Amino acid sequence: MANLIDGKEISSQVNQETAREVEELRSRHGLQPGLAVVLVGEDPASQVYVKMKEKRTLELGMHSEKHVLPAETSQGELLSLIEKLNQDPRINGILVQSPAPPHIDEKEVIMKIDPAKDVDCFHPFNVGKMLIGDQDGFFPCTPWGVITLLKRSGIDPAGKHAVIIGRSNIVGKPLMALLMQKSAGANATVTVCHSRTPNIKELCLQGDIVIAAMGKPEFVKGEMIKPGAVVVDVGINRVDDPESPRGYRLIGDVDYEQAAEKASWITPVPGGVGPMTIAMLLRNTLKACRKQNQVE
Repeated sequence: MANLIDGKEISSQVNQETAREVEELRSRHGLQPGLAVVLVGEDPASQVYVKMKEKRTLELGMHSEKHVLPAETSQGELLSLIEKLNQDPRINGILVQSPAPPHIDEKEVIMKIDPAKDVDCFHPFNVGKMLIGDQDGFFPCTPWGVITLLKRSGIDPAGKHAVIIGRSNIVGKPLMALLMQKSAGANATVTVCHSRTPNIKELCLQGDIVIAAMGKPEFVKGEMIKPGAVVVDVGINRVDDPESPRGYRLIGDVDYEQAAEKASWITPVPGGVGPMTIAMLLRNTLKACRKQNQVE
């Protein structure tokens, strides 16, 4: 049976380190990192995520701002708010919660955010810095969370074959870039599979590290995992469950029970990659504060 990669425990370690560094920044330099989260509309899942981010930001001693705008907010009004936050010295990081209503051009929104405050690492400027291995920029939160989980579990990707299932701009592509860098915690040979890949099973069976991020419940079965592989499940899917008090339960993109019989290490859902995303977002906010104030 596979060893558990405990995202709750590791994210707690990261958050404790962040809180100590935030306090040191305050006591030595009089600075408090600030994060602004903007939500347009009333998407229930987005409301939950925004509330979690606000709660954690405050717990770690940071300044938190939440801007909840009506669904009918215009593109111009949203861009005007972002410009205001760009100019606000109390705000070091800006996050616009996705998805936005259909009339909002999310690409234009991303381009409007000052790259120095783009703690989600969606702006092409920061994506480009990441791709060329520039450590001075930000890393996207979920992929960076995966790298941190591996590192803190004693799993070194160097020389390993990492197979990523999914090619999104949020997870698959940036994770590919991070894993292939010539740096500690990387140096992997990376294969990216997607909906047009005809032989996903065969490729997965070659993977020393298999990372599932395609948004299909329990897509990765035990027969797709070679003995001893490391399995990281980025997926989070809500499925109906009449026996659950909530009427549903959360499962990943990996059939956990089957994969755990073959893998050496595996992340659970929930409690694996999920908690790391907010932890790394706040690491980026702390880094942004230091950079904007020229504090090492």
